[in-house]
Amino acid sequence: MAQYGNNKVGEHSLIYDPVILGFPPRYYLEKTDYEGCIIGSHAIIRPGATIYADVKIGDHFSSGHNVFIREQTTIGSHVSLGTNVIIEGYSAIGDHANLQSLVYIPTQTTIGSSVFIGPNTVLTNDRYPPHGGNNLAGPIVEDNASIGANVTILPGVCIGEGSLVAAGSVVTKDVPAYMLAVGSPARFKSLPKEACLK
Repeated sequence: MAQYGNNKVGEHSLIYDPVILGFPPRYYLEKTDYEGCIIGSHAIIRPGATIYADVKIGDHFSSGHNVFIREQTTIGSHVSLGTNVIIEGYSAIGDHANLQSLVYIPTQTTIGSSVFIGPNTVLTNDRYPPHGGNNLAGPIVEDNASIGANVTILPGVCIGEGSLVAAGSVVTKDVPAYMLAVGSPARFKSLPKEACLK
């Protein structure tokens, strides 16, 4: 394990080489004494993960292989990130979130608790790439929302609490709470009975 900065890892955590902890963001380059990352107890971090400085992660965190978490990211407890998940920093993820393999999270994104995001889903934060850099706004995914595989979510879109986004959808506007979003562009329907919270 390679460590940069001053990292804190909780008890009973398993970290498998090669893993990088506390990698310096641009504002820490050429510095050696800075706060690294903080990881709670009972973590499992698999080979290839890179976790930058100024990342805070709760207890019972689990990562797949080659996970990449940039600076100023806060992650709650009981969160699972699949293989090759990328979190570009300056974002927040609540408790009990499950992000499947190959999910991409841009800067300025907020993900609530008990959220499921299916594999190969891409969230975006720039409405007019590559020139909208001063107005980046990642999506907001509220508590208990579920997002299927291969979904694209446009910048600033809010995925409402308890809603479901069908696989392959392209979400261009806010999804109301407890609704189904399906298609490209996504349209809204009532949740199927099978998808309703018990």
